[in-house]
Amino acid sequence: MATFSKISLTSIKSLMVLFIALTSINTEAQSRSTGFGIKGGLNFSFFRADEGDFGQNATTETGFYGGAFVDFRIDEFLSIQTEALYIGVGEFRFINAPIYAKYSVAENINLMVGPSMNYFFDLFNRKFKIRGDVCASYNMSQSFDFHIKYTLGFQILTPNVLFVGVGYQF
Repeated sequence: MATFSKISLTSIKSLMVLFIALTSINTEAQSRSTGFGIKGGLNFSFFRADEGDFGQNATTETGFYGGAFVDFRIDEFLSIQTEALYIGVGEFRFINAPIYAKYSVAENINLMVGPSMNYFFDLFNRKFKIRGDVCASYNMSQSFDFHIKYTLGFQILTPNVLFVGVGYQF
C-alpha cells in the first residue's frame, strides 16, 4: 500500500509540473488575455467486455470530475486551453490533462479538440494513456459556461467517456 501511495503522489506531482509548464509557455499570450478557472460535473464511462460466444457487453459507470483550466487567447476566435482534472468512476481514479485548440464558432459557442494525457491510478498495468477529446461549450455569461466533451480511448481497455458539466472563469 505504501508503494502505491508513493507512485500515485509522484505521478500527481509530475502531472501538475506538466500543467504548470504548459500554462507558462507563452508570455505573449498571457499579456493578450489569459483566463483561469475551475470546472466540474458528471462523467459517464463506457466499457466494452467480451462475453464469450455472446459478443460484446457494454457497461456504463457514472462518476464525477473536477479541476482547473487555463485559457490562452491567441486572437478573438482562437485560444489554447489546458486543463488538469481529477476523475472518479466507480472505484477507479485518474488524472486527465487535455490540451485543446479552442475555436469560437458563434457568439458564446466554442468547439475544442485535442489530445489528452491520462494517468490511471488503479485500472491498468500500463497506467499512462493518450486519448483524444472533442468538446463543445456554451458561455451562459462572461464567467459561467456549460460544456460537454467526449473522450475517445485509442488503446485496448481504455474506456470512452462523456463529460457534462459547468465551468467558472475568474
